[in-house]
Amino acid sequence: MEGRRLALPSVPPAHGTVLLRPFADTDVPMLRDLATDPYVPTIGSLPFRADEAEALAYVARQRGRSEEGVGWSFCIADRRSGQALGGAGLWVVPDDPRRTTAGYAVAPRARGRGVAGQALRALTAFAWTLPDVLRVELFVEPWNIASLRTAEAAGYGREAVLHGAKVRERKADLVRLAVSRPSDHP
Repeated sequence: MEGRRLALPSVPPAHGTVLLRPFADTDVPMLRDLATDPYVPTIGSLPFRADEAEALAYVARQRGRSEEGVGWSFCIADRRSGQALGGAGLWVVPDDPRRTTAGYAVAPRARGRGVAGQALRALTAFAWTLPDVLRVELFVEPWNIASLRTAEAAGYGREAVLHGAKVRERKADLVRLAVSRPSDHP
């Protein structure tokens, strides 16, 4: 899958009160809120305290992910209002098209409402619509208890702790969690 253009789903993945849609320029206020979390820039490409131009550049990068063939990047949005709540992505593992990695981040003003768990369930269900994908993995730092609980509640099981894994420009311990395609799913 990597290297070839990846199609976005014709129907946005959804679960509960959230849906996953492409990023839009109107998502800048949410991205600026998300950029107030000092952890976010350590795991993604949104700069800390991003200004409007940096947030718009982030939107442009996310729109290009599927065209580049590296994965699918979605804005987590409220299913009724369309209001942006965070971001989620499903990324192709370069040497194994049967595996993908998932990630999610919720803007501070939208936290504490189950948004991340619903987004992860929608993202995982989307993964099972991709015929090559047999496994979705998450990598979470051990101190991130909320994210570990979110993943486990969405059906992901802990597999290992990877010590000194490279995360962007730094090294960190990571818990690998994963879920495999259900046997009753084609």
